[in-house]
Amino acid sequence: MGSQKAEKPSKPSLKKNPNPNKRKLLGPKTVQSKKKKKIKQRLGKTNDNENPVQNNEIQRHHDSQNDDNQKLQPISGSAQLRFFLEQFQSANGLQLSSIELESIKDTSMMELTQSTYQDLDTLGKHMKAAFGSSWKEVLCEKKLSEGKIEPGSPVILVISSSALRSIELLRGMRSLTKECHAAKLFSKHMKVEEQVSLLKNRVNIASGTPSRIKKLIDIEALGLSRLAVIVLDIEPDVKGYSLFSLPQVKDEFWDLYKNYFHQRLLQGSLRLCLFGQLPNGTEFKGKKRRKPDE
Repeated sequence: MGSQKAEKPSKPSLKKNPNPNKRKLLGPKTVQSKKKKKIKQRLGKTNDNENPVQNNEIQRHHDSQNDDNQKLQPISGSAQLRFFLEQFQSANGLQLSSIELESIKDTSMMELTQSTYQDLDTLGKHMKAAFGSSWKEVLCEKKLSEGKIEPGSPVILVISSSALRSIELLRGMRSLTKECHAAKLFSKHMKVEEQVSLLKNRVNIASGTPSRIKKLIDIEALGLSRLAVIVLDIEPDVKGYSLFSLPQVKDEFWDLYKNYFHQRLLQGSLRLCLFGQLPNGTEFKGKKRRKPDE
């Protein structure tokens, strides 16, 4: 009897798990399947008929807008160009000819370096990268060179919808304007005479609003002989308005653009750069709009 009771404790261990199929296996196959799931989550799935670069680029940009802790990813030159041309044609009620469209290449838009996020703190870094090894000579030198460097002719012109925003953008490039000060070209607290006097010196970087910029060009105080890049600030304000949507300002901008910049863009002597958030829901013609659950 004593020997039989000693053998019974070995049997209850089988009764504790009546359904052995429900137990999770921790073998090598399970570990591999978990790794595969993680990889799929990182890469995501795209349909065979979708181009992940074209269809996801604007969505990634908008996703970064929705997260206050995440900085904006730069937009490619081709995406900038499509958006800009649609804004231009829509605002002016015209259709560009095929010859004009062929003249405006993706290279007409300055593509921000993909290795750096897009915000005010990195604007100076983007401008340095745009001018390569010559950035210091072009953007920082303050001496005039007779016959080569004309006074009052900036290399970079930043156009925004307000004086406050113009100042904010200049702060993002203060590392480039320590030696050669930037020109502030807006009407708030600034007289035309003061700006004319300032533009008699060498100017590498200028920032202002459309109306005052056009006035200074009209009176030949602001020169365009060195102009290589125009940064268009499309960041919306607290009310959701931007350079392309704020009443009156948008009309002043397109008037300025058509009179002084459009032909230079067609000739390939000028590059544009859109800086800021593209409007939510932006959709380009000829592209399938990405659904929220895709």
